Amino acid sequence: MSHHASGPNFGFPRGDARLDMTDLYAFTKPGDTAKSIIVLDVHPSFRLDSPEPTTKEPFAPGALYEFKIDTDGNAVADLSYSVQFASSGDEKQSATVRRIQGKRAAGVGDEGEVIVQQAPVSVGREALVTKAGDYRFFFGWRSDPFFFDVNGNFNHMQFTGDNFFTDKDVCSIVIELPNSALGANPVGICARTVGQTREGSIQADRGGRPMQAVFLVGEQREAYLSGEPANDDRFIGVFAHELEHTGGYTPEDAAEVARTLLPDMLSYDPTAPVRFPHNGRTLTDDVVDVFLSTLTNGKVTGDKVGPHGDLLDEFPYLGPPHE
Repeated sequence: MSHHASGPNFGFPRGDARLDMTDLYAFTKPGDTAKSIIVLDVHPSFRLDSPEPTTKEPFAPGALYEFKIDTDGNAVADLSYSVQFASSGDEKQSATVRRIQGKRAAGVGDEGEVIVQQAPVSVGREALVTKAGDYRFFFGWRSDPFFFDVNGNFNHMQFTGDNFFTDKDVCSIVIELPNSALGANPVGICARTVGQTREGSIQADRGGRPMQAVFLVGEQREAYLSGEPANDDRFIGVFAHELEHTGGYTPEDAAEVARTLLPDMLSYDPTAPVRFPHNGRTLTDDVVDVFLSTLTNGKVTGDKVGPHGDLLDEFPYLGPPHE
């Protein structure tokens, strides 16, 4: 997450930009502490390895974009919101959202209670918002809220405060929901994209906390992206090795830090103040500074970049797209 190119060689998972997850957010609705906002950003408008833009079609038709929510602390979903898109012949798309509870929530969410059907997808600057009961939904292109000096990172972490993402876009799925829909306890949230192939449904990307895939290369990255949070203990050694190499941690300290990063779920308590990494993640939390400090063991504490100025004060909160 927050890598905008989770596939091999800075490409996209399964070669499809529309299935690439960039960020997951969860925060209390501004002005209404009885509701929460969850955001999944996918499909970056650019390629890190090419000057060519990605496809204009926002979401992959038939694919599933899922929020997986663990309500009892075992890193297995007990609740899921699954979004599936359909395309019409006039280059428009619509969304269907299903809510799945119980054991089925951990599986592929192509069945369940339909919350909304044929909700419009925004392709221009206007945010098309759909209301259904206590829920509100947005789907479509938005200004990418992620901020990071990418070029400084590639230049041996020599940061100048140049925000690579100032003019970049993503496709966003934004859900406003009552806190009661999440249950009475703090939850763990992750998200995933599931592509449809001749062999059936295949998980393309997944994550909860930002920047995690940076720790992984080659076959380990593929195994991670296709895996489940409940099995993330198997990656503690991989994470610890990178922490030792980059941050100079002792093996014992590296393993301890790695355990705080896994399983890869975003912890969220809607009754407590929201700030990453302790609780949820807002659109203005500087997750890069947190990550750099952790990765380098405090040797690098920031990239001199701050939040974007085009965020909205109202739903869907992300700014209008640039193109």
